[in-house]
Amino acid sequence: METINIIDAGKHVDEEVVIGAWLTNKRSSGKIAFLQLRDGTAYFQGVVVKAKVGDEIFELAKELKQESSIKITGTIHEDARSHFGYEIEVSAIELIGDSDEYPITPKEHGTEFLMDNRHLYLRHQKPFAIMKIRNEIIRATYEFFNQEGFTKLDAPILTGSAPEGTTELFETDYFGQPAFLSQTGQLYAEAGAMAYGKVFTFGPTFRAEKSKTRRHLTEFWMIEPEMAWTTQEESLEVQERYIAFLVQNVIDHNAYELKLLDRDIETLRKYTQLPFPRVSYDDAVKLLQENDFDIEWGVDFGSPEETFLANHFDKPVFILNYPKAIKAFYMKRHPLRDDVVISADLLAPEGYGEIIGGSERDTDYDYLKARIEEQGLSLDEYEWYLDLRKYGSVPHSGFGLGLERAVTWITGIEHIREAIPFPRTINRLRP
Repeated sequence: METINIIDAGKHVDEEVVIGAWLTNKRSSGKIAFLQLRDGTAYFQGVVVKAKVGDEIFELAKELKQESSIKITGTIHEDARSHFGYEIEVSAIELIGDSDEYPITPKEHGTEFLMDNRHLYLRHQKPFAIMKIRNEIIRATYEFFNQEGFTKLDAPILTGSAPEGTTELFETDYFGQPAFLSQTGQLYAEAGAMAYGKVFTFGPTFRAEKSKTRRHLTEFWMIEPEMAWTTQEESLEVQERYIAFLVQNVIDHNAYELKLLDRDIETLRKYTQLPFPRVSYDDAVKLLQENDFDIEWGVDFGSPEETFLANHFDKPVFILNYPKAIKAFYMKRHPLRDDVVISADLLAPEGYGEIIGGSERDTDYDYLKARIEEQGLSLDEYEWYLDLRKYGSVPHSGFGLGLERAVTWITGIEHIREAIPFPRTINRLRP
């Protein structure tokens, strides 16, 4: 008899199979028991009929504790009432691992309780669906950049400098000298682009920001492509193709998980339609002012402003050419203006805010050196980066996508802490 995964039940309708599973919930009457089962691939129902299995198996089914591990033998049937579409008519049950009193019951629990028990909560339907979609976004990321001719470059996590120029770093002792957990792989990606043309980094990054918003984590994952011989406009075209590719692959491969999350697929389809709108920072400020936002030119947008702008266009929107004073030192100066840089943020609709930040990079050695000094950064720490402008520098552009922000938006969930298996925030280091 074949052992299968729940996700493959549709291939075995009216066949007798064996499934290894955990019990997530149950209910029973005097003659029939319904077992809610999961195996890491999907969730479905096992139906145990006393008249067909006998007293011993039926009593075992009634006594099973939540999260007990069992081997189920039975016949697969279609079940149009469920999200999944199939169930199993149970003929035998083997108890593999009994369970203690499981702390996460089917009743409602508070957020802190669920985060304290995150190691167990990952088993439940909502985090299951989110992590499966996260996994698809990661898989599709590698597929996209491989198709586009990029080379994967692994940037170090321990660095001696702060690429974004912030003092909000996690510092550690590195054999007697200070080192920092990386904020970004970008500067190393620029070195890679000068060697291999088009590269992308993909790894954990760290920001010691004392922020409690639903958009911030202290540890998160970044996808950061860098492209030699590439203008900002060409980079924007890569960015929107990449986003559309991610969304389309989630639609194609995660219909079941999207159903579990009640995420509307037709809403997502809108985000695969290119091109995305492009609006200058100047025009964005005017639009906000015309709609009663108290904002002046020169400040960065907060959550209310980003939400309004993205919802105004009802799809992801690029905001172009931010003020130089609020952007990183490496961004290229605008050819016609000294007060803005050639940069863009991509804002997601539905209130999810910035998911991509990018720019064309300046190639002038003296200008970059002056900018580093202006921001009070150590020239010694950036000497290797400035070298990239001394030996055959070329126009180049890049961007960074925050994986968890993309997961949060595509899944339609409320808080970024749900988009990573074990979130790290200013008040959470465990589990």
